[in-house]
Amino acid sequence: MRPEVIQGILLPFLGTLCGASCVLFLKNPFHMGLRRLLAGFAAGVMVAASVWSLLIPALEQSEALGSWSFLPAVSGFWPGILFLLFLDSKIPHLHLADGTEEGPPAGLKRTTMLVLAVTLHNVPEGMAVGVVFAGWLSGEGAISMTGALALSIGIAIQNFPEGAIVSMPLMAEGAGKRRSFLYGILSGAAEPLAAAMTILAADLVVPALPYLLGFAAGAMVYVVVEELIPEMSAGKHSNWAVLSFAAGFTLMMALDTALG
Repeated sequence: MRPEVIQGILLPFLGTLCGASCVLFLKNPFHMGLRRLLAGFAAGVMVAASVWSLLIPALEQSEALGSWSFLPAVSGFWPGILFLLFLDSKIPHLHLADGTEEGPPAGLKRTTMLVLAVTLHNVPEGMAVGVVFAGWLSGEGAISMTGALALSIGIAIQNFPEGAIVSMPLMAEGAGKRRSFLYGILSGAAEPLAAAMTILAADLVVPALPYLLGFAAGAMVYVVVEELIPEMSAGKHSNWAVLSFAAGFTLMMALDTALG
């Protein structure tokens, strides 16, 4: 695997690591209002990434199909949604918006289930990074190196608050600073692993790249609608979370347009 690809798939993990390190310096968990802002920002980044970094390249790679160029993206999008729905129903975890348990009963600690919830978020993000780098490696032309890097940078930026969101509540649950930091890192480790596995798989099936791009987009959209939007909308209504969503959306759109 090329050095620039390794660096690209590790960037989002670095964002999670830096965010998780907040637990080593801060004494109190984030205020609910701040958590809503961070969730809105992450949701905006993921929605924009799904469109500009995944669905639009999928459409561009399928231009030869003419008016049916949407078919590979749509055909991949729905399996992505259903795949995350399957994981959501089979992996025990906490719903971040209200702390309720989801998935089959497993008798796990709340700290473990919280880590599993964030890990579940990170799988589609890692897949998305892996797919765009696989697209660049294929030499098809619809995805550039800078475009793939833009996605990595965008996800790394939104992973910073996400790393803090998982580590700070763990400390509040009594896990301790060092253990909370370690759990935060472990939750982010799913991203480079998912990215590397996706690159290896996509490299073998280059013609399927438009479908894989759609698949990653569907998985990311599922996370946004199922977890992040309820989190940013929890409690008393506030327009600040909407503005935070818009900030994340426009930042990712600008990154992908400027670097892509």
